[in-house]
Amino acid sequence: MGRSKSRLANDAWEALLTAHAVLMKRFAADGIWGDVSMREYDVLYTLSKCDGPIRLGELHRHVLLSQPALSRLVERLCDRGLVERTPDPADGRGVRLSLTPAGRERQRHVGGRHAVSVARQVGTRLTEAEMRDLEMICRRLAGLTPAEPDDRIDTSEKATT
Repeated sequence: MGRSKSRLANDAWEALLTAHAVLMKRFAADGIWGDVSMREYDVLYTLSKCDGPIRLGELHRHVLLSQPALSRLVERLCDRGLVERTPDPADGRGVRLSLTPAGRERQRHVGGRHAVSVARQVGTRLTEAEMRDLEMICRRLAGLTPAEPDDRIDTSEKATT
């Protein structure tokens, strides 16, 4: 008899986590990061996808860090001139975050090299059909549909409410 649906779901989840951990270790071993850590790059990449400046809470929804750790990381990126804070016009007490020109350049530089690494690690192990299937499955798990690519982070008011 086959595995139960619950067992199959848990085995699939474990395989996904294992694949993620293995790939992240391989990416970390790449000599592409320079003076930007993978976590810092994640923030730079997320900000690069935004239509405009965003609040820290919105950034927090898209990165895998606790709010206090993210606040400290953003502080370091601001100190290094890669991220800038601007007053939030809707809330005088708040600030919005965006990439500086130097931050955008750093993200593009590292991002281009990371894209080559991703293509090497994923594209050489999966067929084109498998990559399309994987993308569709991951989008479904994330609550996205193929008609809703998460290419840009909508910074409009309706997106944050």
